[in-house]
Amino acid sequence: MTRSNLDTISLIPWIGKTAKFMDYYIGDYMKSNGINISKEQFIVLKYLNEKDGRKQNDLAFITNRSKTALTRLINTMEKKGYVSRSICEKDMRINHIYLTPLGREIWKKSYPFFLEIIEELQKGISQEDLLNAQNVMKQIQNNINLKTTINQ
Repeated sequence: MTRSNLDTISLIPWIGKTAKFMDYYIGDYMKSNGINISKEQFIVLKYLNEKDGRKQNDLAFITNRSKTALTRLINTMEKKGYVSRSICEKDMRINHIYLTPLGREIWKKSYPFFLEIIEELQKGISQEDLLNAQNVMKQIQNNINLKTTINQ
């Protein structure tokens, strides 16, 4: 099977390429608007904005990141002053992650830009096509979950 065959019979190359393009686009868009935040950092801020003080392991699970990858991300965000870590007094192995005032400010400042990005990237795509694409992605995720222990 050649590369060109994969492009016509599989979504996998398209998903990976699109995800990379989106990461670059989001990073450039945010930088051009004076906000120093990545897509991954935005996602963490989003979940902390919804419920501050989440356990670090819970954040790893809900953001679909390994514990190691999330630790690196939290370290970066802590250096930027967006989050702080607090060790649980009852169990020293547990870290709770909190938004700092700067983190909350960055969240509020970046959220409208992410809405603009979504609107721009989905321009010309009907609601029906968006729902179909979401359903396809969900089915791929379900198929992966049936074959692996990623989310178990």
